[in-house]
Amino acid sequence: MPRPQRIQFGDAFYHVINRGKARSTIFHDERYYQAFLKTLEESYSRFDAVFHAYCLMGNHYHLLIETPRANLSRIMRHINGVYTQRYNRLRKTDGPLFRGRYKAILVDKDEYLLQLSRYIHRNPVETKKAMVSKLEDYPWSSYPIYINQQKSHDWLRRDDIYAMLGMRNKYAGYKSYVEAGNKEDISQFYSRGNTVSVIGSQSFRKNIAENKEELKINNELSRILNERPTANDIVKAVSKVTGVSEDELTRKTRVRRNRNDARKLAIYLSQQVGDLSLKEISQAFDLSEAGVSYVVAAMKTLFKQDRKWESLSEQALRVLNYIQLNCP
Repeated sequence: MPRPQRIQFGDAFYHVINRGKARSTIFHDERYYQAFLKTLEESYSRFDAVFHAYCLMGNHYHLLIETPRANLSRIMRHINGVYTQRYNRLRKTDGPLFRGRYKAILVDKDEYLLQLSRYIHRNPVETKKAMVSKLEDYPWSSYPIYINQQKSHDWLRRDDIYAMLGMRNKYAGYKSYVEAGNKEDISQFYSRGNTVSVIGSQSFRKNIAENKEELKINNELSRILNERPTANDIVKAVSKVTGVSEDELTRKTRVRRNRNDARKLAIYLSQQVGDLSLKEISQAFDLSEAGVSYVVAAMKTLFKQDRKWESLSEQALRVLNYIQLNCP
């Protein structure tokens, strides 16, 4: 039986869980935890993932993710794939790390976001044998950040949950809220053997059920963001919106500045959207791997200086979507 498709749409919220295969350890020491946090930072900068909470346990992890670009599958492919590579380098091993497909529960933000942040943060003391006596002593979750005992990451968003809490002293208020323990309905929901894929009010679940097919396809960027376009696809799209020939985009030649910037855009999108390796991009564009990194950084600066290029990037994504949908 084929696996059901993920329900993906813009600004959706998910509680994502994944475990090591056969419940094996996936975080052995600080180097592994830091390597995983680095993948979260990359997902934030490259795929616009918004992280509201996290908790990294010995053999599994919990993430509370918002997806403005309807691209959960793309985000998770990066997180699980890149962390597996980093794990294998650190451990000097090879092969798959996780048990298989991650579990993603679609979340009704208004009803459950605050409660789920508490559920995730309480994991270190909700195990059969508590890992710490005080939650703030567990360093590998976002809880110490929420109560202002650790410096926050740029990619962690707390304001939504603080707003839902509605307390004047947000740090002390959140600490009291988490220490009060999980609600019974949340505990029951996660104690089921086969957890359902949606948590929310009756009206939220009904709306998802009635509009499931539309939610899967009614996002013009969803196919791009969840499937990997080739460098050739990206070059065609950039050529279409900039008027620069495909040959000029892929060959390192002396050209006018605006045409050179178009080449930079094609290189930038190859990394940001295509998720091609530095080696693949360097081969496609006749450029060194160090040159690719330089171009991507330069393009980010150009976006800030001239909004025209941000607009051209969006146009190229739409053309790219058309190319992928209409090419065999």
